[in-house]
Amino acid sequence: TKSGCSHKLNTELSGLQSPSWEHLSHHRYTADSTGTTSGTGQQRLSDTSPDEGLTEDLTIEDKAVEQLAEGLLSHYLPDLQRSKQALQELTQNQVVLLDTLEQEISKFKECHSMLDINALFTEAKHYHAKLVNIRKEMLMLHEKTSKLKKRALKLQQKRQKEELEREQQREKEFEREKQLTAKPAKRT
Repeated sequence: TKSGCSHKLNTELSGLQSPSWEHLSHHRYTADSTGTTSGTGQQRLSDTSPDEGLTEDLTIEDKAVEQLAEGLLSHYLPDLQRSKQALQELTQNQVVLLDTLEQEISKFKECHSMLDINALFTEAKHYHAKLVNIRKEMLMLHEKTSKLKKRALKLQQKRQKEELEREQQREKEFEREKQLTAKPAKRT
């Protein structure tokens, strides 16, 4: 895994010291006309076995590659570590910024919902006023109908009284006419 490799690399790199390029100079070789190699390290390749020289060359090349890699890492590792730290700080700052942004968004949503609530309260006040007006109108209508009922009752009573008086008047007139009409005399 990447984290295992980076941990191993960090472990290896932390134990490394800055490479010494001086010991690389001990392994400089020059080829002479006989095909042998000579240098300050006084190593020579024999003509008897080509594999022997190859093994020694590989060992020297492996050391050189290792030392070059160490030098390259020691050169770039501090910058990479600073970049890693800067990226970590940037990531932390982004997390803080995202949290702050989410909080602000929730505040805007609350404000928006508060506006909705205010609109609902305003609408509720409007409808409450309408209901109060309707109630007043209903009370007025109730009072008017009560007055009309009383008036109708009075009118009905008055009519009944007038009708009764008329009926009584007719009866009186009828009685009077009856009395006024001639009565035949009784013969005895």
